[in-house]
Amino acid sequence: MKYSELRSLLVKRFNIPKERPVRNAIRHFTIAENAVFWFFVFIFVLSGVALLWQVNNAFLVSVPLRGGSLTEGVVGTPRFINPVLAFSDADKNLTALVYSGLVHNTSENQTENDLADDVSLSPNGLTYTVHIRSNAKFQDQTLVTADDVLFTIQKIQNTNLKSPLFGNWSGVAVNKIDDHTVSFTLKKPYTPFMNNLTIGILPKHIWKNVSDEEFSFSQFNVLPVGSGHYKINTVQRNSGGIPDYYDLVSADSAYIEHFIFRFYSNKQDLLDAYSNGEVGSMGGISPEEAIALKKNGSNIVSVPLTRVFGVFFNPNHSKTLLDKTTRQALDLATPREQIVKDVLHGYGTPITGPLPPGLFSWTNPTNISSYEDRVNQAKTILKKAGWTTNTQSGMLEKKTKGATLTLSFTISTGDTPELKAVGKVLVDAYKQIGVKVDLLVFETGDLNQNVIRPRSFDALLFGEVIGRDADVYPFWHSSERNAPGLNIALYANSKVDKLLDTARTTSNDSTREQSYKSFVSEIKNDVPAVFLYSPSFLYVVPKYVNNISLGELSAPQDRFLGVKDWYIETNKVWKLFVK
Repeated sequence: MKYSELRSLLVKRFNIPKERPVRNAIRHFTIAENAVFWFFVFIFVLSGVALLWQVNNAFLVSVPLRGGSLTEGVVGTPRFINPVLAFSDADKNLTALVYSGLVHNTSENQTENDLADDVSLSPNGLTYTVHIRSNAKFQDQTLVTADDVLFTIQKIQNTNLKSPLFGNWSGVAVNKIDDHTVSFTLKKPYTPFMNNLTIGILPKHIWKNVSDEEFSFSQFNVLPVGSGHYKINTVQRNSGGIPDYYDLVSADSAYIEHFIFRFYSNKQDLLDAYSNGEVGSMGGISPEEAIALKKNGSNIVSVPLTRVFGVFFNPNHSKTLLDKTTRQALDLATPREQIVKDVLHGYGTPITGPLPPGLFSWTNPTNISSYEDRVNQAKTILKKAGWTTNTQSGMLEKKTKGATLTLSFTISTGDTPELKAVGKVLVDAYKQIGVKVDLLVFETGDLNQNVIRPRSFDALLFGEVIGRDADVYPFWHSSERNAPGLNIALYANSKVDKLLDTARTTSNDSTREQSYKSFVSEIKNDVPAVFLYSPSFLYVVPKYVNNISLGELSAPQDRFLGVKDWYIETNKVWKLFVK
C-alpha cells in the first residue's frame, strides 16, 4: 500500500448507518423517554463490565506470595537449638526449622534429597554413599561440605556429649570420600537407616573451636546457624536472660516471612496467651482443650500420630497374668471405643494390634464386634478357666493347691489427665467381668526410674512412639527385655525375633510387609498386651494460613515438614503465567 493511499484511509470519515435518524430521535425524546433510554444504556454498560470481570476472574488463579507472619506459642524454653542435643519440644521445634539434613521426609511419608543430590546403597546393603549438592549452603552462605557431616555425626557418637541420638548412630562408620561425598557403613543391613540421614547438619567452621566441656553451654545452642528454611532474626530475653521469643525469618523459598515463637512456663499461660491474641498457633493441645477452643471458633487441625497406647503385662510380676486365658479375657473386655469417644473426644483411633493404623492397609481399623458381645465372651472364657464369683465381693477367684487366688492386679501409669482417665475406664470395665484392678499413678520421673526400668509393675498403661519406618524391634525383640531396652512386656518369642530381624534388614518391601503381618499375628495370639488406641496430634492454627498438609506425624515437630509451602499472602494472576 502506497503512502498516499494509507493517508487517505486514515483521514477518511466513516459514517455509521442510520446514525442521523437515531440522533434526531434522541433529540426529540421527552424527559421520561430520555430517562428510560439512558437507564437501559447504563444497564447495558454495567452488564458488559460485569461480564468482562467474570471472564477475567475465570482466567485468574491465586498464587502464594512471600510475606506475612505467624506467631506460635510453646510450653518450655529452648536450651539446645542443636540437632545433636535437642531434647525438649521447644528445642526440637526450632531445630526442625533452622537446620536441614542430607535428606528430608515429606508430609506424604516419602523421603527426598535435601542437602544431598544423590544417595546410593551398596549391593550388600551396608554402605550408604551420599553426595552433597555443590550449592548447598549454611545461612551464613558458607558451603556445606563432607567435613560438616563428619563433624556432626562424630559429635553424636561422642559419649561425653550424651546425645539423645547416640543409639541411632552407635556402630556406624562415617568416612569422607571427597569434599562433597561421605559414606556411612553399617555393621549389618538396617532398612530404616535412611531416616537417620534427616539429622540436621552442624557448621563445623562455627563449632570447631568449642570443646566437649563447653559444647552444651555454647551460645551457638541458642543462636544457631543452620541450613534450614528459617534463620534467627531477633531474640528477645527477659530480665533473667531467658528468651521470651524468637523471631525467625525465611532463609530461602519459604513463603511465610516471619515465624515467631513465644515461650510459656505452663499450658494455662499458653492458653491465656492464645485467648488474648498474643499467639495464633499452638501444638500438642489435649482433646478437652480442643473441644473448648473449637466452640469458640478456633481452627483445629487433627492428624494421626504414629503412637500406640496399651496396657503391657508383666507376668513375671503377677501370677494372675501368667495365664493366657486371663489376658485374652481382659483384651475382650477392653472398651477401646468408649476410651476414644469419652476420653479422647474422638481425636484418636481404636486399635487391636501393636502397629498404628495407616502404616499398612491391613493395620487400618476393622469392624470390631459389639462391646456387649465381647464382655460375654470374656466371662465365658474365665468361667471355663475355673474362675468363680465370690458372692460377697463380686470378684472372681480360684482354688489352687489349698489356697484361694483372687483375680486381681495393678495397673501403673503416669500422672497425666489423659492416662488417669483411661486408667479409670479400664478399672471400671474390668470390674464388670469380676476382675479387681487397682490404678497406681506415678510422677513421670518416678515412673521411668522406679517402675519401668526395674520392670516393677503388674501391668503398665503406657505409650510407644513408633517411627515412620515402623521399626518395632526395640519394643518386642527379646534382646530388649531388660533396661535400657524398651520391651516393657518382657516378651520373648523366637519366631517374632526372626520376623523383626527380617523386617529391619530386608530391602524388599513385600518381604518386610509380610514379616510385620506375621509378627502382628503372633502378638495377637500371645496377648502380651492389650492395645487401646492411637492418638491424634492437635494443632491450633489460624485459618488465614494456607496449604497446611501435615499427613501422619511420628513426632510433633514433623508438622513443619512442609512448612516452606505454607503461605499467608496471595496474589491473583492469569493461569497463563503460572508455572
